[in-house]
Amino acid sequence: MALSYNARGFLLLLAAASLLAASEARTLVVGGSEGWRYGFNYTDWAFQNSPFYIKDQLVFKYENDSGYSVYQLPNLWSYIKCDFSKAKLLASETQGTGEGFKVELTEWRPSYFASSGKDGKNCKDGLMKLFAVPLPRWN
Repeated sequence: MALSYNARGFLLLLAAASLLAASEARTLVVGGSEGWRYGFNYTDWAFQNSPFYIKDQLVFKYENDSGYSVYQLPNLWSYIKCDFSKAKLLASETQGTGEGFKVELTEWRPSYFASSGKDGKNCKDGLMKLFAVPLPRWN
């Protein structure tokens, strides 16, 4: 029985995704050469750099005097609303210099990150938030 064009395409895509999942963990600088900064669209960046996998590392790089930070938000609602009331501080305003601050994606669940600077304005108006849903590796 011959496979349809769509079925062959799907199998090829599945095979490619499996090969990626079996590859080594990646280290990705959040925002690429732009780093972690006000006004950059991290949703687009995450989409362009996905899929993410367990053991991938996200590196947040920013200057000491920028007022930026990295928080892990507890859920989607906090992410949408930029609500930091139950967030966990991962990196202070001084931890993004040099090699930056690294976060390893360790669980198969969404991880929500944001900067709380300027009373949440960095997150709300400056788009300084992103989420990643790492997939399991097959190796």
